[in-house]
Amino acid sequence: MFAVGRIVKPFGIRGEVIVRPITNSPERFNKLKRVFIGRDEQNAVSMTMTAANVREQGVRVSLDEVKGRNEAEGLVGSLIFVSDQERGVLPPETYLVDDVVGMIVVDQSERVVGKVKEVLHMPANDVYVVERNGREMMIPAVKEFIKKYDLNQKKLHVHLIEGMEPDED
Repeated sequence: MFAVGRIVKPFGIRGEVIVRPITNSPERFNKLKRVFIGRDEQNAVSMTMTAANVREQGVRVSLDEVKGRNEAEGLVGSLIFVSDQERGVLPPETYLVDDVVGMIVVDQSERVVGKVKEVLHMPANDVYVVERNGREMMIPAVKEFIKKYDLNQKKLHVHLIEGMEPDED
């Protein structure tokens, strides 16, 4: 399974939720029927998606098993997972957020810079939030900085320029 969204808040009184997509194609929610919801993959519970409304602010989702606002509030922070069969085929040089998050980041001299914690979807391009020793740095996901994705070794090879890394105390 892999994550395609995170439930961020309830919507209305009928149990609908707002989902922040973590996929390159939020429209995929319109085709989903069976999803798995939980804080992690091991604890995810199968649910039936009865409706999805893709908007700029997020995706409004109705789940058959969620009957009211209180139940919806209990799902806030949970991830929405889909099975490997739902993953789809990506164009060349395109990667899923799920593939990138957790990658070890190494610089041009193979020094470990940190680990990808999150992918931010910005208007111009995605930005990778990399964490090391409790500090964060942001690396734009553009060819100038991202040199190679090694999915087999879960490594992201980057080119850093002066000022990108946070100062050490």
